[in-house]
Amino acid sequence: MSKLKNTFKTDILCKLLFVKNPILLQRLVAHLLRIPFGSIKDFEIRNTEMPPEVIGKKFCRLDIHMMVNGQEVNLEVQVDDEGDYPERALYYWARIYSNALPASGKYSDLPRTIVISIVNFNLFDCPEFHSEYQSLEVTRHTPLTDKKVLLFFELPKLPKDIADIDENDLSLLWLALFNANTEEEFAKIEALGVPELNQAISAYHNVTASSEFRELERLRSKARHDEAQALHHARAQREIEIAKNLLKKQMSVEDIMDATGLTRADVERLRDAD
Repeated sequence: MSKLKNTFKTDILCKLLFVKNPILLQRLVAHLLRIPFGSIKDFEIRNTEMPPEVIGKKFCRLDIHMMVNGQEVNLEVQVDDEGDYPERALYYWARIYSNALPASGKYSDLPRTIVISIVNFNLFDCPEFHSEYQSLEVTRHTPLTDKKVLLFFELPKLPKDIADIDENDLSLLWLALFNANTEEEFAKIEALGVPELNQAISAYHNVTASSEFRELERLRSKARHDEAQALHHARAQREIEIAKNLLKKQMSVEDIMDATGLTRADVERLRDAD
């Protein structure tokens, strides 16, 4: 199978693709929110920028923040399970919600705020791939407010074969596109003949072939290389400091080698330098 170097889960690609093709983003959001595409009268991407200096940061987040019919909507794509995603999603929601209040505004004017999370791991102990959380009273299950919505879509819980997906279920087909890892899976989706999905795959190929994407990839690769080098250097320095302390305690070269992972030559060089 022809494995894709980058997928719709690749943060740089995902953001660049949808910023350059906002109609596709509108269609995706409409399906995930389960609202008619034609009902979206007001749509704006609030963070279209992708500064190179941000791309290089270790903890950069390339989310897509939108205003949709007066609602704040944030799209997050999370590949790795770091054990705290529900809390992170709630934090993302709280930050957007609290920042939406103007200095002279009333709390009642705060907009409905929705965080959409597409995650590449099993998050909840349930068979359903789609979960929606709001604020409810714990016994009566009555809503406190409709202004907090957390939507989760777990990609590993999708049908394994695209042929098992109803071709009329566009929300599920869009998620299958995010889940695709091979050219063969792209081809199966294209064969369904759904115009917006074929447009998305065409946009994918255009973006991955662009010089802008290649430059952003280069910056990301360089940042990760620099981070790895810095970490290696920090570890080496720590091992050297440990070796120096052990030398002061008259520990043997062999024992210091075992304790630090340094070579005999390294330890002897440190010993002879004193």
